[in-house]
Amino acid sequence: MILVRVSDNLIKISGHANYSDGNDIVCASVSSIMYTTVNAIMSFDKDAIIYEDNNDVVTIKNIKKDEITNKLIDNMINLFDNLKNDYPKNINIIEED
Repeated sequence: MILVRVSDNLIKISGHANYSDGNDIVCASVSSIMYTTVNAIMSFDKDAIIYEDNNDVVTIKNIKKDEITNKLIDNMINLFDNLKNDYPKNINIIEED
């Protein structure tokens, strides 16, 4: 299962959806949503976030919390939530304090 942990200024994405061997549309969707969001934020301001991908965990830290960055991150989380509704056995979102 993919686990998305969301706190005030940090998002951690880990795990594997295990939807289907060789054709995992859930993992592909999560990757696409995440990379599109990160690239969009960095195209506006490369210093707005700190992004790390160590192949096991992707970490996105919102440094500036400006309007554009916040909207893009909120959109990413909403898209993950929509995916969770369609594939509840493969992705989960945990909001942390």
